Amino acid sequence: MRRALLRLLAALPLAALSPTIAHAQAEWVPERPVRIIVPFPPGGATDLIARVFAEAASRDLPQKWVVENRSGANGNIGMAAAAQSAPDGYTLGACTVGNCAINASIYARMPYDIERDLVPVFWSGSVMNVLVVRPDHPARDARQFFEWARRQGPAVNFSSSGFGSSNHLLPELMNLRLGLQMTHVPFRGGAPGMQAVMSGATHMMFENVPTLLAAIQGGQLRALVVSGSERDPSLPDIPTLREEGVDAVAEPWFGYMAPRGTPPQVVATLNALFDRANRDPAVQARLRQLGARPEGGSPERFAQHVRAEIAMWRNVVEANRIERITD
Repeated sequence: MRRALLRLLAALPLAALSPTIAHAQAEWVPERPVRIIVPFPPGGATDLIARVFAEAASRDLPQKWVVENRSGANGNIGMAAAAQSAPDGYTLGACTVGNCAINASIYARMPYDIERDLVPVFWSGSVMNVLVVRPDHPARDARQFFEWARRQGPAVNFSSSGFGSSNHLLPELMNLRLGLQMTHVPFRGGAPGMQAVMSGATHMMFENVPTLLAAIQGGQLRALVVSGSERDPSLPDIPTLREEGVDAVAEPWFGYMAPRGTPPQVVATLNALFDRANRDPAVQARLRQLGARPEGGSPERFAQHVRAEIAMWRNVVEANRIERITD
């Protein structure tokens, strides 16, 4: 069985891997189930995407991979458990922009350090946020909304799914870039935040496209702009921030990390298995159904992205003087 698995891994596409990783890749194969710790409840995007990859990456292995949900503290509890696991390739932590980039800037005490305690394995996908208002809002596009918000000052408020989420900090980024003073109103999840916009309790929300798509298509909310580097296929008529004159891209993302000390050949094999799954048209179709854009590539590509995101969101938190969570 081990020889068969080595032949399988040797045949995997390695174009995205560095020469060092590619050379080491065939020296280790998983012989028992790999556990992916998802630090959020079942049913959310992080959980669903992890299950897609767990099934596809282990399809030809003797043991199927498993997903374990361990939620709490904006993803810190589950990620700490992954960081403290044995560095043998059999435990991974599911990363998001929150628990792997933003949390370090909004928590006074973190139970792990992303760059010290974990190593990147694979970047699985990205989504984008969309700015929505009520259909009767006077702004017909993003430029009009930002000009309206500038005139209103701190009287403008926005919903988020919780303190420190990407849909909290993205409007704060708009405050920073555009000289706005919009006020944050946190909710316990995206759905109640969306309902607040619909009822008029808040003026706008910058939330993940999948969360808001049905309300947009049903005419309950008006979409003004998306935060990605390109337009969202499900909202092809909605421009990006850059198209509207704002030099900003903010895309929540997902990926996987292993405990620091995991051998390079183990990281290489895991990356190759994820990468092969990511190239499967059925996997790509499922990710797009979930509102995610497939990413992929080497561990180094993911590491560079995480470092850039940590720096960007730290700047947003510090520039807007957002108070850290101390409990």
